[in-house]
Amino acid sequence: MPRVTAIGLGELLWDVLPGGRQLGGAPANFAFHANSLGGLGVPVSRVGDDALGREALALLAQRGLCPDHVSVDSAHPTGTVDAVLDEAGVATYVFPDDVAWDHLAFDQRTRALAASAQVICFGSLAQRSPVSRRAVRSLLRGAPDALIVFDVNLRQNFYDQDVIRASLRLADVLKINDDELRVLTRLFCLPQGERAALETLLCRHNLALAVLTRGARGSLLVSPGAASDLQGRSVPVVDTVGAGDAFTAAFSLAYLRGASLDEINRYASAVAAHVCGRAGAMPPMDPALRIDQM
Repeated sequence: MPRVTAIGLGELLWDVLPGGRQLGGAPANFAFHANSLGGLGVPVSRVGDDALGREALALLAQRGLCPDHVSVDSAHPTGTVDAVLDEAGVATYVFPDDVAWDHLAFDQRTRALAASAQVICFGSLAQRSPVSRRAVRSLLRGAPDALIVFDVNLRQNFYDQDVIRASLRLADVLKINDDELRVLTRLFCLPQGERAALETLLCRHNLALAVLTRGARGSLLVSPGAASDLQGRSVPVVDTVGAGDAFTAAFSLAYLRGASLDEINRYASAVAAHVCGRAGAMPPMDPALRIDQM
């Protein structure tokens, strides 16, 4: 079976962790994990013409990712984020403003890649600037055959109702965590209860699937007329950085293979658990978790 082209569209940045710098950003993490699981993961982003940008491009290539669709910005620096871990290994983030990925721009090669992709994952953070917001939406509209996954990815105050609503209109699939669902419930007057809230979002925005991750409490997948509720299991946690992005990559590949909701949920949960047990957003993947082994 041909490899699924899976684009991670948006921010590429350096997570500044207590133990040192790690390359990350949710879309880049998604591309890395899709690649590790047997897809053809491709990051689409922008870095600065600086030492951190050159290091990022070299590291992408070293990790088996094509860096050709990460453009270089001579006027703005490569993005960084200070990630602080709590006692449970859960990260919170502080993002500097006006960095390279706030100025996304795509050439014809990248637009052609998007037009031929099978899945594109994007979020709200990369839309915090008007420049990147227009670029993201333009690229998505040029990919009518791709499965479009909106990973809400709320960070600091870099979102509003308009950004979320417009993103949902472009999406086929919503990926959200439990904290983010509480925010959307308040913003959009959703009904109380996880499943009821997700079903309302499905109906309002004509989505094919809504995916809720709840950390140690497991995950809930809802499609029109069906659901899969998987309870969490205890696993050793080093940190949770990148685990949600690994979940997104895994469920996207499994969904495109036509797996059932229960199969998708179990598979994505196993992949996320593997990432939680290792440091950083892009740890090596267990070959037994590749999609062709599902």
